[in-house]
Amino acid sequence: MFIGLGTLINVATVLAGSAIGLLLGNRFPERTQRAVNDALGLVTLLLGALSAADVLSPDLSAAVGSSAPVLIVLGGLLIGAVIGSLLDLEARLDGLARWIRRVVVRGEGDEGRFVTGFVSAALLFCVGPLTVLGSLMEGLGRGPDQLLVKSVLDGFSSIAFAATLGPGVMASALVVAIVQGGLTGIGWVIGDVLPEPHLAALSAVGGLILVGLALRILGVRTVPVVNLLPGLIVAPLLVEVVSRAG
Repeated sequence: MFIGLGTLINVATVLAGSAIGLLLGNRFPERTQRAVNDALGLVTLLLGALSAADVLSPDLSAAVGSSAPVLIVLGGLLIGAVIGSLLDLEARLDGLARWIRRVVVRGEGDEGRFVTGFVSAALLFCVGPLTVLGSLMEGLGRGPDQLLVKSVLDGFSSIAFAATLGPGVMASALVVAIVQGGLTGIGWVIGDVLPEPHLAALSAVGGLILVGLALRILGVRTVPVVNLLPGLIVAPLLVEVVSRAG
């Protein structure tokens, strides 16, 4: 198997699942679409909570001390939010989604729905420990096993997402290819990047970002989750700083 196979399969499952979802979407009554959307929001909330629980990782506590993990996750989110808001990442990703829609989707349609589908699916498919760890492990030549598991999950998720959120979900396969392909390339070039404590901090921050995404899907609050994404980089850096200082 060649390096990058996991990402190619993941992109294919997102495209196939989205196509199935688009075919089924118009056959669902509105109440069914709302119910599916709520179910997706709740599952996203569960996935976020499970990832956020990595703040309790023994490896993270051993590296930074028992009282620091929550502060590191808090600091990662806060600093990441400041960076993301100054760069206005939310608006930039929305702009990218609108540009893709103009290129890919012909005719008039619900632009807001396309953007919501694109952003929500891109975040769900690209924020999480399987994305980072799976891509890096494949880049290191250890096989695409984790990305294959992720591909199955993303395929089923894309069916439900596309059925309710439309063609923007299919366009998010481009983000999957770029993000996972880039991380696989990093793993291939520079080897092991994240020790276990750093990955636990990243996973915890990613989990909270997914919780914010779930609140958006459920219509509770429009959390600017894209502006929080720099926290995925900041949190491992804080772990490194604190562990060295200790």
